[in-house]
Amino acid sequence: MRKLGLIGGISWISTRAYYEKINRRVQHLGQAVASAPMLIESLDYAPIHEAKQDDDWDRISGTLIDAARGLERSGAEGLAMASNLMHRQYDEVAAAVDIPVLHIADAVGTHLSSKGVENAALLGTREVMTGGFYRQRLVSHGVSLLPPDMNDVEMVDGIIYKELIFGRVTRSAERALKTIVTGKDKAGANAIVLASTELELVVDTRANVLPVFDSTEIHCNAICDWILGRKEGLPT
Repeated sequence: MRKLGLIGGISWISTRAYYEKINRRVQHLGQAVASAPMLIESLDYAPIHEAKQDDDWDRISGTLIDAARGLERSGAEGLAMASNLMHRQYDEVAAAVDIPVLHIADAVGTHLSSKGVENAALLGTREVMTGGFYRQRLVSHGVSLLPPDMNDVEMVDGIIYKELIFGRVTRSAERALKTIVTGKDKAGANAIVLASTELELVVDTRANVLPVFDSTEIHCNAICDWILGRKEGLPT
């Protein structure tokens, strides 16, 4: 198996999900007692959050690049970032290392295309739902996206940053997301993309009016394909 370098801590909830999902799939596809060879750089999210509030993305890039280079020096053969939003700085991180970096939106776009999804609604943080860095990547795979509804953007962003990154799950958040998903169905979407690694805490991917695709699950599956040297996943 290839050794993965994982940049985590953004948030610890998402890092925990990545570690569990990757190892469960490695066991499912390989030996039952196997575990994925992995190096994890779990960053302190507090200064990253502060830099984000200040719109200082150069500072965030520096933090991510330092982590990526450290993982490469430590023996990682490929990299992944356990965060949708941090892919805003993907180009800078990928250019700073000599090993491949798996982009979450490429994994999601490829998966949606294989399932015949033509029109989806994106749910995540404000920057992911409205920014071109994520939306354009999905569109490049032939997936049309509903325009962001700013009321939904504020609602989902607030739930993520006020509750989910702390591991808090409330019935009100679950109801709010279910209402939003129902609204996207009426607006013409034929699928939902959970483009925040924490949203799986409050959205049941199996019990909604629309098919729900979890970016974390899809990303982890692509990472496992690369770890195990399967056809899909990161380039060799």
